[in-house]
Amino acid sequence: MRRQQPTIAAENGRTAGAALIPATAPLAVRGLTVSYGEKPAVFSVDASFPAESMSAIIGPNGAGKSTLLKAALGVIPRLSGEVYVFGEPIEKARARIAYVPQRASVDWDFPTTVMDVVQMGLYRKVGLLGRLSGRLAGVARDCLDRVGMADFAHRQIGQLSGGQQQRVFLARALAQDAELYLLDEPFAGVDAATERAIIDVLKLLKDEGKSVVAVHHDLSTVRSYFDHVFLINVRRMAEGPVDVAFTTENLQATYGGRLAATHLDELSVVGGLA
Repeated sequence: MRRQQPTIAAENGRTAGAALIPATAPLAVRGLTVSYGEKPAVFSVDASFPAESMSAIIGPNGAGKSTLLKAALGVIPRLSGEVYVFGEPIEKARARIAYVPQRASVDWDFPTTVMDVVQMGLYRKVGLLGRLSGRLAGVARDCLDRVGMADFAHRQIGQLSGGQQQRVFLARALAQDAELYLLDEPFAGVDAATERAIIDVLKLLKDEGKSVVAVHHDLSTVRSYFDHVFLINVRRMAEGPVDVAFTTENLQATYGGRLAATHLDELSVVGGLA
């Protein structure tokens, strides 16, 4: 007999059956709603992302992909809903999370070096006013090396290309040694070499038992990059293993007329779309 996965109940006024959350889920949201003015950007969304997996959040522009991620983190306020990290309310589990924001949301003119940025990922270990030991400074250098940026350690962050900047922020996330990595459009505006380097690092994290959830926009790489997919268009449209949920029917329901039939044909050739 298959052992039943342990669950917890979300205390948000929903029925117990609808609110059961796998205690091992690295990220789970229940009834998440975010509104900009009178129009909801995300409405009553339930989602549960599996452990030790690469998960993609996909949907058309304006569908609430980044909003869902940022509201789960508390970067923007949520109107309602609960967020759990490995079965705990997120407020008690932030130390288990590393976050890579959209590159466009960062002030790249801020006068700091590549090494300074990566060392920010170690502040949980030493505090904002603490001094890094030689060992921790070595950790920062190792993280830069993992993303191919060790030679740029003393470069001013604003002098880097977009792809290099994204690698540095991934190195900062690696320095946190988290269990859950959340990334908002990690491949947006980067070159092919950087995209390959980033996905290689993320897959290594998965192999190490970490969990990755990324907002993603390129449908042609979903099958080759990810194990699990969550489709959103303000509401939850579908979710599950890529082989099950990444289908023509679910994509058409999510994207509507914005997903041309010719593009679906391309996906069928590139990724074996069901």
